Order: sequence, then structure tokens, then C-alpha cells
Amino acid sequence: FGGAGGQHACLVADALGMTTVHIHPFSGLLSAYGMGLARISASRARAVTKPFEEGLRRELDEAIAALGDEVREELEAQGIAKDEIAVTPLLHLRYEGSDTALQISFVSRDVAEAAAAFEKAHRAQFGFSFEGKAIVVEAVEVTAEDRLARKNEGPVNEAASGKAEAADRRPVFMAGEWRDAAIHRRETLKPGQEVDGPALVIEPNQTIVVEPGWQAEVTKADDILLRRVVPLPKRTVIGTVADPVMLEIFNNRFMSIAEQMGAALQNTASSVNIKERLDFSCAVFDAGGGLVSNAPHMPVHLGSMGASVRAVIEQNPEMKPGDVYVLNAPYNGGTHLPDVTVVAPVYDEDRKTRLFYVAARGHHADIGGISPGSMPAHSRNVEEEGVLIDNFRIVAEGRFLENEIRALLTGGKYPARNPDQNIADLRAQVAACHKGAEELRKMVAEFGLDVVTAYMTHVQDNAEENVRRVIDRLKDAQYEQKMDDGSSICVSVSVDREARTARIDFTGTSPELATNLNAPSSVARAAVLYVFRCMVDDDIPLNEGCLKPIEIVIPEGSMLAPRYPAAVVGGNVETSQAVTDALFSAFGAMASAQGTMNNLTFGNERHQYYETIAGGAGAGPDFDGADAVQTHMTNSRLTDPEVLEWRFPVLLEEFSIRKGSGGAGKHRGGDGAIRAIRFREKMSLSILSTHRIVAPSGLAGGKDGALGENEIRRANGETEKLGGSATAELDAGDMVIVRTPGGGGYGKA
Repeated sequence: FGGAGGQHACLVADALGMTTVHIHPFSGLLSAYGMGLARISASRARAVTKPFEEGLRRELDEAIAALGDEVREELEAQGIAKDEIAVTPLLHLRYEGSDTALQISFVSRDVAEAAAAFEKAHRAQFGFSFEGKAIVVEAVEVTAEDRLARKNEGPVNEAASGKAEAADRRPVFMAGEWRDAAIHRRETLKPGQEVDGPALVIEPNQTIVVEPGWQAEVTKADDILLRRVVPLPKRTVIGTVADPVMLEIFNNRFMSIAEQMGAALQNTASSVNIKERLDFSCAVFDAGGGLVSNAPHMPVHLGSMGASVRAVIEQNPEMKPGDVYVLNAPYNGGTHLPDVTVVAPVYDEDRKTRLFYVAARGHHADIGGISPGSMPAHSRNVEEEGVLIDNFRIVAEGRFLENEIRALLTGGKYPARNPDQNIADLRAQVAACHKGAEELRKMVAEFGLDVVTAYMTHVQDNAEENVRRVIDRLKDAQYEQKMDDGSSICVSVSVDREARTARIDFTGTSPELATNLNAPSSVARAAVLYVFRCMVDDDIPLNEGCLKPIEIVIPEGSMLAPRYPAAVVGGNVETSQAVTDALFSAFGAMASAQGTMNNLTFGNERHQYYETIAGGAGAGPDFDGADAVQTHMTNSRLTDPEVLEWRFPVLLEEFSIRKGSGGAGKHRGGDGAIRAIRFREKMSLSILSTHRIVAPSGLAGGKDGALGENEIRRANGETEKLGGSATAELDAGDMVIVRTPGGGGYGKA
């Protein structure tokens, strides 16, 4: 806040759960003064990368001594006396096989003590530790700083004591009401004197607001220390009855928790798929596994994760605090095998009562199967698509079961190609769930369990009412969405105006396919949830309440409710888009978007990569479609060119808008994209895409979008056309070119 910081300090501290604030006399000025008084320090580090054991002590001691001499010399050269230099040795420790190191003090030079401190810090940050796992010293660091850095800030004043006398009293609006506040002049306050809130402390460069329940004290160094002396009460006065203002606050608080989970996942993940493309989703669930709130991640994930959470709840009645589960089983709450979901229960502070659930789903770059990247174009059963994980306990009472999950990933007919990366991403997902659980417990501590639980219900009820308003303006409708292979998605919508409900019936949809475009029923439900949420005008989170007034009928044995072991990898990415377009077209809301995710995977035994490619969005009654965007059920981004070329042996030759590919109309469909990637070593390639035969349809007289195209351009100049679902072997110098479909137009031009 700059010069206004002192006015907001107490309230910001309350919001963050802090009880102490330190205010410097010149904190209201610009940074030059602080920079001039900054503590002079130096740091040196040396790579070690060896197991942390007693036999390494001598090498560490020698490194610390050598680095210590270097940092001392640097500070002495800046005029700091030798006896005024404080030196601190630090170790950068990580578990063997991990790439996340934590900084641990090594002042004691005790190996066992430092190892215990590392495990404690790891559990605090990530929510688990590894029993018996080797610890590695990644680096040793030594820092040195001037222990008397503040010696020139001014004289230390003699201390007084007691309450300071106010120069004046004025009515001031604080904590929701007018209060009689003491007014103090800063120059009259002496060290040791206390000022009770409500009060104002007037300084030449700023005003400090001492809120009720807080106390200010002048230190010997002439700083002001603010302390909360009355504990911040739980906000139970809010009550459990829905309040419009608090409903908005809780909507955003729940969403913020999911966003913080996503940030933790992105920051700790290993794969490009999660770290760069953001192909993941995080969400908060109530005690029954109902979706409460989510961050704006992947719609196809968010609408289907509740099925995963409920599967974990139903099959693990004996779960304990510290347990975490993982699954990807399409026939038991999952969608397709690369989307791996981690589910964790949230217990109260006493670790006795299970309150809520949190979950993090991430698309793993490879989970096995017949092709690198686990998105095979021609799989015929789920076994060919990778390793099936069905309700597996990955953390047992805080212990990460690495050996067990590794055995699962490397077993089976088509094992995962890079289990180390899978495990690294699973750790990140567990860490994200730990963050969500931690924030939910803080919320309970702040508001009380009854209030938090009540508002979980209220936000779902609010979403339900918003969807009913959408239903109020809908009419009965039906639509058939044709797909490239001749199959079709049929949907009919029946509206009951009196009950304010809708029936979405997929009867007539093609039966289970021999290809991999089958979609588990959770995927179809996710598409329905997404469409209705899009049609809500208000800013509400996508949650379980959106589906309460909707009956969804999905015929068993259809391509939207296949039976084990039918292949499903394409259903999650392609069929979900077809369902979405069918619903939007039935409602007359917008023309078909590109209707595909243009799934491109390539790899070999050393590298595996997967991406979805942007295309044209459909136009609507009063808008043109957007050009070259990720549409509907995908919401990931593409890897930055620099990162793509750094992490993989490829060159990005072209990424551009495919001009003129959007359907014509009163409102034009969005243009697709052109993406060309050249390979620098031999790779296996797989592409899984649709709308290469049937064009994205226009609506209300609008024209269809352009068909997508896939081709390979060999190093010798020869060109090979690929179908919508295809595999190919590429050599160094070969290039794949994908031209994505345009969106359909709306209305006659």
C-alpha cells in the first residue's frame, strides 16, 4: 500500500491470520532508505548430489569451511569487521528421485537432526514423507551477513512504560461502527508506551490505524510494533442462513482454495503437460462427494471428478487421516487413462472427523499403452491405452507408497514409459490436495464448521436456481451430431415448465463402438454440466447444484455408456466435444465449434509429449466465433515454443491462424490454426482428431466451418495425407502439419 500501509496493516494481518505487525518510522517513504539500510550479505553454494549420510560429514564440513572463507572475504572487502559477520551453513536436501529440494539449516552439523528437519519440512509443505527413502544432498550453501546491520539507524532510546496519553479523541468508523478513538502524535510517544485500539497514530509520513483488539507499542529502536491482544473471534455471527453478500464471499473463497491447489500443482509438477500446458484441474467437494467449487481449469475434468470422489468414498469406508487415493479407471469414476485423479479426505484439526474432500486431476504425458503419450489412434480395448489404476491408496497415513505405485505403473502388458515422471506428477497432485485440505481447515477455524458446511450447500443451491432460470427460457428441442466414422450423438431436450426441470435424453445415440471414441457416462454428464453453466448469466462456480434440476438419460451400451473393456481414450477428448456441440445447437445458442481437440502425441522411449491444438469457435446470435482458441471441453494452453524446443528434440516451424476457415454467416465462425512441428530425431506420432470428414456445422443458415487436415511432409519433400485418427513413424527432418477446423457460422449473411 506504500504510504497507506499503516492504515490497513491490522486488517490485512487479520485477513491473513497474523497477530503481529512491525512498522518502521520511515515505512511511508519510498524504498531508498530501506535499500540503504539493507542487511549486507553474501552467499556461496557448491553442488554435492550425494546420499546424505554420516560418511558425508567430512566432505560437507570441508565445503562449509571453504565457502565460509569466501563469504567472509566478500563482506570484509565491504568494510564489515570479522567479528560482526554471522555465518550460516545450509543444506539443499531432496528425496532420491525427486527434483524438489528444501533448504535446511545445518548449524548443528548433526546429520540425523537435519534429516529429521527435512522430513518434517517436506511433510508440512507437501503433506507426506517417504519412509525409508534415501535423502540426497543436492547442494551445500553458506550465507554470511552483517549481524549489526541496523547499528546506524539511530540511537536506541531509553524505555518508558505504561499507557500513552492521547492528544485528542475523535469518532472514527472502525470494525463496522463509529467508535471513540484516541489520537496520538508520533513524536510524543516514548519507547515502551502502549496505545490501545481503537486509535490513530499520526506520523509526519503516514497514519497508523490501531484497530479494536489491537495494541501498538513503541520499541527501543523507535519502531512501532502492532499486536493483536484480543483473539480474533470466529465469524460464527454470520449464521447458517444464506446471505447474498456472504454467498458471494464464500463462492470466491471456495474458488480461491481450488486456485491455490492449482498453483501448488503447477509449481511442483515435473511434466510439461502439467507444468506448462496446465492440463489439470483442482476442486473442492462436500462430505458426500458433491462438487462445491473449482478453479477455471478443464471443463471435461471438472464435471466428471465428482464420480471419482464418490467412487473413493464408497469403496474406502475405513480411510484414515493422511490417506490419499489415486484412480483413472474409466469404469469406476474416471474418464480415460491419461487423466489420473488424486483424492484426499479432509479431516478436522483433531484428525478424528472427516469433513470434506479435495481432488486434483492431471493429464499424464504417458501412462503406458500401445503408443507413446497414451493417446493411441487405433486402440480397441482399454488395456491397449495404458495402465488402469482403480482406487489405489497412494499415501497411507502420511507415507507416500512409492514402491507400490511404481510396481503398478511398470506392471501389466503395456507399462508406463516414464514412471519417474508419473511419480513426480503424482507427488505434485498429493501436494495440491494437501494445500486444499490445509486451506479448508483454516476456513473452518475462521468461520466455524456449521457455517462452512451450510455455505457449501448454499453455493450449490444458488447454482441450482441459476440453472432453473436458464431452463425457464428453454424450449423442447432435439439434435443429431454426426461424426466422421458414421456414428452420431442424438439428444432430445424436454422442459417441464411447472417443475422448472429439464430432461436431457441421449436415446438414439450410436451403440458402443469398436474404436476408441466411446465416452464413459461421466464424460457426457460433464458436457451437460458445462453447457448449462455456460448459459447461466451470473458469475457462479461450476458445481453439483447445476445438475440438480436436470435429468440425464444415457442408454447403457451406447457409445456414451460403454461396457468394460471398450476403448475410451478418444471419448474424453473428441466425443465430449460432439456432445457439447449437439447441446448448444439444440438450444440454438451457438454453431458448432471446431468440435475436436486435435490431440497430437509423439515420443519414443526417452521423450513423450501430448498437446491439444486450438481451432475455431462457433458463432452465435450476436457474436462472431473466436479464432484459434481452445474450445469448450478443453481449456489447456500450448507449451511455449522455447520450452517445447528445449525439452523435446523438435522445432516449431509454424503456428498461425488458418485464415478463412471459419464458416460464413451473419456472424462468422472463428478461424482454425496451422501448426507445423519438425522432428530432430526418430519419433512415433499419433493423432486423434475429428471433423476431417464431417464439417463443423453452421446454425440458423450459417455456413459450416472448414474441415481439419493432417499431413506429414518428409525430409525429402514428399507429402502424406493422414486421416483423423492415424499413427506414423517420423525420422529426423520429417514434419507434421495440422490444420484445425474452423467454427460454424450463425445466421444468413
